[in-house]
Amino acid sequence: MEKTNEINGHAGNHTECTIPAAEVDQVSNKNWQLTAQEKFSNFLKRNILVILTVSGVLVGVGIGMAVRNMNLTRAQMTYFAFPGEILLRMLKMIILPLVVCSLISGAASLDTRSLGKLGGIAIAYFLVTTLIASGIAIALAFIIKPGVGAGALNTNSLRLTGTVTNSKEPVDSFLDLARNLFPANLVAAAFRSYATDYKTVTTGNATAGNLTYEKIPTGSEIDGMNILGLVLFAIVFGIALRKLGPEGEELIKLFNSFNEATMVLVSWIMWYVPIGIMFLVGSKIVEIEDVVLLITSLGKYIFASILGHLIHGGIVLPLIYFGFTRKNPFSFLSGLITPFTTAFATCSSSATLPSMIKCIEDNNGVDKRISRFILPIGATVNMDGAAIFQCIAAVFIAQLNNVELNAGQIFTILVTATASSVGAAGIPAGGIITIAIILEAIGLPTNDLSLMLAVDWIVDRTTTVVNVEGDALGAGILHHINQKEMKKQQTELETVRVEAVPNIKSEEETSPLVTHQNMGVMPFRKGDLESQESVL
Repeated sequence: MEKTNEINGHAGNHTECTIPAAEVDQVSNKNWQLTAQEKFSNFLKRNILVILTVSGVLVGVGIGMAVRNMNLTRAQMTYFAFPGEILLRMLKMIILPLVVCSLISGAASLDTRSLGKLGGIAIAYFLVTTLIASGIAIALAFIIKPGVGAGALNTNSLRLTGTVTNSKEPVDSFLDLARNLFPANLVAAAFRSYATDYKTVTTGNATAGNLTYEKIPTGSEIDGMNILGLVLFAIVFGIALRKLGPEGEELIKLFNSFNEATMVLVSWIMWYVPIGIMFLVGSKIVEIEDVVLLITSLGKYIFASILGHLIHGGIVLPLIYFGFTRKNPFSFLSGLITPFTTAFATCSSSATLPSMIKCIEDNNGVDKRISRFILPIGATVNMDGAAIFQCIAAVFIAQLNNVELNAGQIFTILVTATASSVGAAGIPAGGIITIAIILEAIGLPTNDLSLMLAVDWIVDRTTTVVNVEGDALGAGILHHINQKEMKKQQTELETVRVEAVPNIKSEEETSPLVTHQNMGVMPFRKGDLESQESVL
């Protein structure tokens, strides 16, 4: 009887636990729906900033086209652009502490040998990619020939109001580059940089008819951060702190803490980026007077420049990254949509630096020591996009003036564009001034540079995107090389450890020191004494 009840009990329990097939399907569907909702919510959480930033660009275009028909005055345009101006001011505000502290902490965290190796690879990467970019630009300029047939263009027909500053001699430009590497006043370097100016001195006697005029270069200070000098000082100062050893650890910790606090500020600023970008893009569309006339007149130049950026940024740089890492470059770049959008809207490599450092560390897992050391340098000296449009602009102006460039002049354009892009300011329209250096080097007039200013608002956007893409892929390559070196050292260390494991038996037989030490530490037992006596 007890057995029957037990069986019935088990049978009853089994019946209660059975769930109809329809209910099982319903529960599984519900679980699948919950999983899909969770996946979607997780996707939104991860990419909400990217979605908002891209949406800001699209909404800005729409607002700009709508406001354009309202015929705003200059003052009203200024008020309309105010939220975008606030974004630029915040990004520029954070550049100085970010660059100085990140470079000091990065240089101090890497040992001298690896610092020199990574620095050498970075400089070689920056130089080679810029030379390739210049070569692509010159080839495209001679194939597309943007200046042929455009000789009738002038600033009056296009109603241009922009002006270009007087150009410097190429020699003085390179000397200024060297002078800015070693600023005389670090405090002044935070907001001023050195630039050569000229004064005319007359010699001789006017009455005698031998009066001559001589242009003499004189030093002057211009507004704008001398970021090149600050970068060099920060790197050398970080190396000096590491050389101090224990005495420099406290100061290194201070700069590390300062750097982390700066990144927190960056994360807060990032949430304002979509709003600022929306008004930056919208205000730029409102400001342009006759977009159709500019694009039709200078369309071949715009097409050649953007095509050069697409080839270099979409093919050459990803191939270089793949050649070093054997990884998909586009999956790496997909984590950097926010800084690319910021670069497109602000046209400033320096202003994009804070968001680039944050995204490349959080989304791509690049080592902080690598990213915070290489990216500030890249934002200063690596200007692939600028080299492309500078070379195309130089050939464009030569074709505009019906000047046939010889092999020596082409080589001069290549070298001068590569070298002058190092000192180009990471600000909107910063590359226009360096085009004047190229034109002076090959003996072309600088009057037509105002044509470049007319369409710079278009070309400068793709220019900045390619600039920051080159920096990001360079950081990814260096991160990969550093990881390989660390794994290699770890493998060698483990091999040494395995070979260093002692053979206890042989040590006891051959090393009297180990034997005496063991005898002194371990007490003798009776059996041990008997065995020793029997051996003896």
